[in-house]
Amino acid sequence: MVPTQPTNKELSLGFLGVGWIGRNRMEAILNNTKASAAAITEPNSENSDAAKKSAKNAILKSSPEALFAEEDLDGIVIATPSAMHAKQSMDALKSGKAVFCQKPLGRTAEEVKQVVEASRNADKLLAVDLSYRYTSAFKAVYDTIQKGEIGDIFAVDLTFHNAYGPDKEWFYDIKRSGGGCVMDLGIHLVDLALWSLDFPEIKDVRSHLFHKGQKLTSFEEHVEDFASVNLTSEKDQVINLECSWHVSAGKDAIIEATFYGTQGGASFKNINGSFYDFKAEKYHGTQTETLVNPPDEWSGRAGVVWVENLLENNRFDEKSATEFIKTAEVIDRIYGR
Repeated sequence: MVPTQPTNKELSLGFLGVGWIGRNRMEAILNNTKASAAAITEPNSENSDAAKKSAKNAILKSSPEALFAEEDLDGIVIATPSAMHAKQSMDALKSGKAVFCQKPLGRTAEEVKQVVEASRNADKLLAVDLSYRYTSAFKAVYDTIQKGEIGDIFAVDLTFHNAYGPDKEWFYDIKRSGGGCVMDLGIHLVDLALWSLDFPEIKDVRSHLFHKGQKLTSFEEHVEDFASVNLTSEKDQVINLECSWHVSAGKDAIIEATFYGTQGGASFKNINGSFYDFKAEKYHGTQTETLVNPPDEWSGRAGVVWVENLLENNRFDEKSATEFIKTAEVIDRIYGR
């Protein structure tokens, strides 16, 4: 995990939603930072009982409103279904708490803008769990690009195929999810590409969305389970994205982000179909240089970084907020919104 800076202050945090992901993020924060879990809100008693094993002193709050009303909390970690993210984030910020939220921050760019505005008005730190940024493997690729080691990037190939798909039914309802595999998986890929390219303006978006092999023309009954998207930046960089749920991938998952530059290439990719093990490679002609191999305990690292930033400066961050909006606007355009 990311090492924490020594400090005397201990943050007091509230956790809204402690299912599998929420509990994972909570444990990573408790194990790697000077933060305590003071309060938990979770409707499922099995989940809250499991969370209490790691957060023995946390009090259970009956509702999000009761959690936000706790005056002594410095921040709230939100891991609830997507439809709730924007309102809960805004309510938490308006109550004077910093926020760390699962993606997507909002189902549309308009929702994301509203949360960002709430963060600005409250002058409290807002972060989103864009977890792949914090893998050692992708950080190596990012650093390689930023140092100019592979020249000017002109093309990017992005892939995220999940052979299983989500097991919660709300993912398949656009009113509650905001979209299908693009909103669930593609958002990570779009973020990684835009971040690495310093968030260029995207001038052209072409998307092909499918449900069970049929071109999707309406989201009223189904969300997409396969997407093929082509983005072109203001610098004429071409970004090709494919993502899917339930596809016959031949393995659990295929997760890759490959960048082609004028002086070489670099790639972030999963190993043996794993959702957790990643390597980073740099290419020059026919030569491959391995930059990073597993193991890497990365899954809760974004939350750890949020806590470290919170300790340093719990203020609105214009740069990251702008990035959240730009990514959401690209996602909206993929959906034709």
